[in-house]
Amino acid sequence: MTEENGKQQLLHLVFGGELSSLAGMNFRDLDALDIVGIFPDFKSAEKAWRAKAQETVDNAHMRYFIVHLHRLLDPGAGTGSGSEAGTEQG
Repeated sequence: MTEENGKQQLLHLVFGGELSSLAGMNFRDLDALDIVGIFPDFKSAEKAWRAKAQETVDNAHMRYFIVHLHRLLDPGAGTGSGSEAGTEQG
């Protein structure tokens, strides 16, 4: 729970990079990954993901992802709202 508002934090990481191939999930250069940030909820992570995906729409190999960190940190805990199903990419 956060101290300020009493809401549970469901941390999400937004990152992206250029893929080696459109058919796979291997990044061309791991040193060049763009770590957009860590966000306290899915809604704010999705907003950042959409902005970065839109910025790079002309590069077909560039992909951004949302990682549900709260699921990795506490796999047995609930996932919150149903709108968080799956990892987003763009």
